[in-house]
Amino acid sequence: MIKKKKDTIKSLAIHENDVGSTEIQIGLLTDKIIKLSEHFKKFKKDKHSTLGLAKSVNKRKKLLTYLKKKNVDSYQKVIKQLNLRK
Repeated sequence: MIKKKKDTIKSLAIHENDVGSTEIQIGLLTDKIIKLSEHFKKFKKDKHSTLGLAKSVNKRKKLLTYLKKKNVDSYQKVIKQLNLRK
């Protein structure tokens, strides 16, 4: 998990010391959403984690909307790199 997180940060970073930009936040949320989706394939009745998944999806949606308004080129790059459909 840690290596995956570092890879995500490295691939989406705007500059060398970047660890919290919108692009990175979207990437990390996407990793979390994928991980939770895999979890639900095993544990269908886990309702508490469902709330965490919904919050993560909504937060990512808000961040994508913000990024689209502020920097369309970066938005397109993130969508393509994370294979998000939009």
